[in-house]
Amino acid sequence: MERLDQLARCLRALPPSCGPVRLVAVDGHAGSGKSTFAARLAAALGGAPVLHLDDLATHQELFEWTGRLREQVTGPFSRGERARYATYDWTLRRFGPACPLDPAPVVLIEGVGAGRAAVRPGLARLLWMDLGARESWARGRRRDGPAQAEFWDGWTAAEMRHFATDPSRPYADLLVRQCQEGYEWRPGPFATALPNHSVTVGDYLPPPSETAGKPPR
Repeated sequence: MERLDQLARCLRALPPSCGPVRLVAVDGHAGSGKSTFAARLAAALGGAPVLHLDDLATHQELFEWTGRLREQVTGPFSRGERARYATYDWTLRRFGPACPLDPAPVVLIEGVGAGRAAVRPGLARLLWMDLGARESWARGRRRDGPAQAEFWDGWTAAEMRHFATDPSRPYADLLVRQCQEGYEWRPGPFATALPNHSVTVGDYLPPPSETAGKPPR
């Protein structure tokens, strides 16, 4: 975990981006390993909160969650307040009671579209899981099994439409790729395109092949 800890230290050293919070997005295609990487990075950050965008989306609004994110999370953070957001129950198809989310020094936002244009102004960094769409979707389908095949058919079409009009990868500071053991990463398109970036990737990017345990299922 040493190199992941190094990345965590450098993220903590960034200037706050949303009130007192350094908001870090983990984006990528469905099935690319975002949740597992975010969990490991959160652990390296000493238990940083992770907001899963699946909790804000619904069956009818797969990507129309930006208003809820702004009203319930980033708005309060920008004022230095505790956030409270309702979590969507994908089985009961309704929102449950509101959950508190403290304005910690670093908060991770994980999910497809976490780096979209409406969210980027409040981000300290955007990390992209650099696994292609087809391979990611195949992994996700294997993970969820045949019972979710119809949902995946609708999801992949919605994801393609979303990224066609609102891509995240061109704005990524860091491209993260899962290896047999752990991860490797390299500067993203946004970092390499802006040499005057406030903190360059080289300032917080350890060498490739960070070892962070077994790969996800």
